[in-house]
Amino acid sequence: MIVEAVMLQVKQGMEEEYEEAFRQASEIISSMKGYISHELQRCMEVKGKYLLLVKWETLEDHTLGFRESNEYQKWKNLLHHFYDPFPTVEHFEKVRLSY
Repeated sequence: MIVEAVMLQVKQGMEEEYEEAFRQASEIISSMKGYISHELQRCMEVKGKYLLLVKWETLEDHTLGFRESNEYQKWKNLLHHFYDPFPTVEHFEKVRLSY
């Protein structure tokens, strides 16, 4: 399993509209192969700042399966116009802490 982590900055004054669009987009991402779960968190200190965490079975489920799909185009149309600057997506894997 991998975690996709994205720090998002939404244009000022568009936060409520963004959250509603994200609710719609949630249906899209949750239908994808390899999707496990996702959550969107609103920053308490910085207005318009959000943290998106998505769990995928594999990196390819996100980078190839989702990003190269027709569903991604719908996701992009719903959400990408809200971001300024455009976010950087990073992927993480769990570090084993016990032997």
